Amino acid sequence: MQLARDALQAHFAGHAEPPLPDAPAAALRRGAFVTLLRQGALRGCIGHVADDRPLGDVVREMAVAAALDDPRFPPVTPDELPALTIEVSVLTQPVRLASAGPDAPRVVVGRDGLIVRRGQHIGLLLPQVATEYHWGPEAFLAATCRKAGLPPEAWREPETELLAFQADVFGEQQE
Repeated sequence: MQLARDALQAHFAGHAEPPLPDAPAAALRRGAFVTLLRQGALRGCIGHVADDRPLGDVVREMAVAAALDDPRFPPVTPDELPALTIEVSVLTQPVRLASAGPDAPRVVVGRDGLIVRRGQHIGLLLPQVATEYHWGPEAFLAATCRKAGLPPEAWREPETELLAFQADVFGEQQE
């Protein structure tokens, strides 16, 4: 979280990116999402799913992207930064789930995040979203389909690809 906050502060001050911490975790190749909250309400969330870059680089980049590039919100202003709390979700590699039928997906709410893909349509929801909204597995699957721009029942169709991942979530204390 400190690296994400340092990256935001450096960006808004016009300084170079902060150096990566001298910690083994910063060099791990993992995907991550950075979520910005203001008084507990979402203010921005952007991530990188692939495990193709060092985690420290991903966290720095996604922190700034969450502040400036989330299309659901206007860009964060420098004055807002002290009021924001930061959450970092470090992802495991997604694994494919079976779709409908007797091999229906085994989604564990609170543990699994979801990715739904069909053609150009992609939707992703972090594991904590289902818990926050008190969704069961089917409601979580339907919401991920809607986020992808697909009908809520699209997860039942064989041409829809379903993937699950887990996340280690770290967050600052909200004031």
